[in-house]
Amino acid sequence: MKIPRHIGIIMDGNGRWAKKRNLPKIFGHKAGGETVDRILQAAAKRGIQALTLYTFSTENWKRPKEEVDALMQFFGEKLRSEKERMKENNVRFNVIGRIHELSEKLQNEIKSVMDYTGDNTGITLSLAINYGGRQEIFDAAKELSRGVSQGKINIDELNESIFEDLLYTKGLPELDLIIRTSGEMRLSNFLLWQSAYAEIYVTDTLWPDFCENDLDKALAEFAGRNRRYGG
Repeated sequence: MKIPRHIGIIMDGNGRWAKKRNLPKIFGHKAGGETVDRILQAAAKRGIQALTLYTFSTENWKRPKEEVDALMQFFGEKLRSEKERMKENNVRFNVIGRIHELSEKLQNEIKSVMDYTGDNTGITLSLAINYGGRQEIFDAAKELSRGVSQGKINIDELNESIFEDLLYTKGLPELDLIIRTSGEMRLSNFLLWQSAYAEIYVTDTLWPDFCENDLDKALAEFAGRNRRYGG
């Protein structure tokens, strides 16, 4: 079966999962964190090279401060608890987004895990934190302008490959598949450049309930599609 090299997942439905159980939202996020562990292991077993998870968008700062603070604390706790396991399981950890806008403590924890797993050769897990697709393209355009003005980039030699090297996802395989849980039919500012020819798979399943069987359904759907790339 044809397997995607790189999957992006919009992990939607944590809040609705918690609401259905009359629980605070943070319980939904924690349940979603357990799903991340399961799906990461399942993806690695199936030979997927890269998994990018939409973890916290640039728009998510608009949520109530209590929820945002709890999420940031949870991210830090999760990094500390999973650091050794990622190393042992040959997972290379990565974060994309405007990391410099996060707290210094969380930045240090992110860097620590990225450095610790940097030599791993298995699946690359990228968390998109403080991430927005438009912001990513804008930041790349700014970097491009800076490079041209400083004489580091020749505008006449500029091509898509050079521009892609300025994106947060530099070094990752081309995005083949986007999975969105909870049934919403939109990209929500996720990997806009990279998704140009990615296949999209939407399921009504809420992220905390997403399991290996759901992943296999998405993979089977992907394998059955004819990717013509406009041809």
